[in-house]
Amino acid sequence: MSRRKNFFDEDYFFVDPRLKKNPVFVTGKLSVNSRGFGFVTPDDGTKDIFLEHEDLGRALHGDRVKIRVTGSYGGGLNREGEVVEILEHAREIFTGAIRSRKKKFLFVPDDEKIDLEIPIKRVEDDEDYLKILRRSKTKVVAKIISWKDLRCEIVEVLGQKSEAGVDISAVIRNHGVFEDFPDEVQAAAAKIETVPDAEEISRRIDRRNLKIVTIDGEDAKDLDDGVFAEKIDGGFFLGVYIADVSHYVRPNTALDLEALERGTSIYPVDRVVPMLPKELSNGICSLNAQVDRLAMACEMNLDFGGKVIDYKIFPTVIRVHRRLSYTQVNKFFDGDTFGLEDCAENLDALLKIYELRKKIRTERGAIDFDLPEIKITLDESGAPLDVTKKFSGVAEGVIEECMLAANETVAEHTQRKKIPSLYRVHETPAAEKVDTLNKLLAHFNLHIAASKNRDVKPEDFQKILERIKNLPAEKIISTFALRTMQQARYSTENLGHFGLAAKFYTHFTSPIRRYPDLIVHRMIRASLEEPEKIPALEKKLDEAAKISSERERRAVEIERAAVDLKATEYMQKFLWRKFDAIICSVASFGFFVELENGIDGLVRAATLRDDYYNYVESEFALIGRRTGRSFHIGDSVRVQLISANLRLRQLTFELIDGVAAKDLIADKNFFSEES
Repeated sequence: MSRRKNFFDEDYFFVDPRLKKNPVFVTGKLSVNSRGFGFVTPDDGTKDIFLEHEDLGRALHGDRVKIRVTGSYGGGLNREGEVVEILEHAREIFTGAIRSRKKKFLFVPDDEKIDLEIPIKRVEDDEDYLKILRRSKTKVVAKIISWKDLRCEIVEVLGQKSEAGVDISAVIRNHGVFEDFPDEVQAAAAKIETVPDAEEISRRIDRRNLKIVTIDGEDAKDLDDGVFAEKIDGGFFLGVYIADVSHYVRPNTALDLEALERGTSIYPVDRVVPMLPKELSNGICSLNAQVDRLAMACEMNLDFGGKVIDYKIFPTVIRVHRRLSYTQVNKFFDGDTFGLEDCAENLDALLKIYELRKKIRTERGAIDFDLPEIKITLDESGAPLDVTKKFSGVAEGVIEECMLAANETVAEHTQRKKIPSLYRVHETPAAEKVDTLNKLLAHFNLHIAASKNRDVKPEDFQKILERIKNLPAEKIISTFALRTMQQARYSTENLGHFGLAAKFYTHFTSPIRRYPDLIVHRMIRASLEEPEKIPALEKKLDEAAKISSERERRAVEIERAAVDLKATEYMQKFLWRKFDAIICSVASFGFFVELENGIDGLVRAATLRDDYYNYVESEFALIGRRTGRSFHIGDSVRVQLISANLRLRQLTFELIDGVAAKDLIADKNFFSEES
């Protein structure tokens, strides 16, 4: 076994002779670095194990593997091993290019973590297939058809690398997602009615008399929630009306099984990958204005403090009065009521409910991170024109509070009525993660002051977020605090929602784009109309919770990868430009900086030429051995962009010599384009 002395600096490698007689085997997930080596995260939670490139065998990034421990390094503190068996492949679909060598066609994956040239199955008499193989600069999708002798076949041609949208399509396919629906699913969608059935309408409570509005982004097409509010004796009436997807998507049908497989709609930068075909998502299940639509209603009576004191959940038929945009409604709340006079009473009541409900959530300790999203504007060719931070307005907050109220009400209803269902759960953060956060907060003279006699509570986090409002390091601390949280997931057990400080919470309000919402609708309708079907439906809830949680994580990965790709492409035009930035993360190999527009990148420790820097974990800092110069999370720095690697979706910066970490004024304009 070779030893990379330069990788581990002064560490040494030791082969324990006892391992030859009594080998130690470990199973876990493999992560491969773009430089070729890898680490296995053991299933038993012990420390990661290092693997040289030549010890990976044919295991790929993300695979579950069985490894043999071969020795140790770093004075015995760390272990090294080699793959002896691949237990589970993480994926079988890859994007890449075709290379011809000695009359053989080879597939070269885009992913730099996969250092392989995979032989392509050749079909001699298929001329069209051979034409594909001979194309140059073409992005293709390949599927592994044999792991034993490692062969693949081309299953899709995405197009020329320079074509609009091909790069995002590659990101989507690399996560195993295909946008087109299977033929049988598309055929089922084509048979769906385009107007609600009159007989079905007659069986429902009619709410077509209400001036319900939808409030969404200008480019939204899947409008699945409508709202109506008014002041009444003793408080307010709030109606939340959600597209009744469960009426059209029945259990175990082709549409249902495909929706479960997809789990959620995905929103990469330039498109929507829907959970359901457009005949439903943009058609009969979209709450378009001035047409009849079937819906599930959650109508609530609120007292003057905003507390829900009574509610009804039932199937209904509605006719949306108007489709409004966030921009329109935000202008209305700012005093520009022109053109919305017919919606004024509704919007005024919604605004008051928003203020009351937000106050209730704040008082019970709900955590409001309020982190801006990155918004990327593309031209017709798919090239990024601009990258900005996207902040939510009051209109967005109004809809959010209405949906939260409905979700909590429905969750409490299913719990109290003992209706089997899915819940959106968010558990208490692990104590060790809170300790790590407190170590960071200590550098800002802050501390999450949880009592020794109780677990940390949401209000402990909220107090910290209130104290850092408008400080230069606000986003850095908020992001770190968010990473301290457990990952929200779906469960058949109501475990509460830590972040929302809610005892009961579910997802009810987006069945067009989230499978768990469809399940919740289905269980409620069964409880109202066909309770004898509940036991059969209940059997599939655990599987639905597991798959939905996994698909949600996949969607997030795709959306982040698409944003990173386009952000990197955008920054290519700023090579060698200088920027003010804030350090947002520190590691042994360097630190990440964030620009004013939200884009981040790496400053490698090796490029800090004035000293040799050690990573001091307890300080969240790189500290110079000789000079004592330090780089901490939250420090301001001046950097220059030196690389924008599209394949890795990674930006690399260099620190500008002569500018110390704390020399910059914290509140200046960070996105300077000075050359």
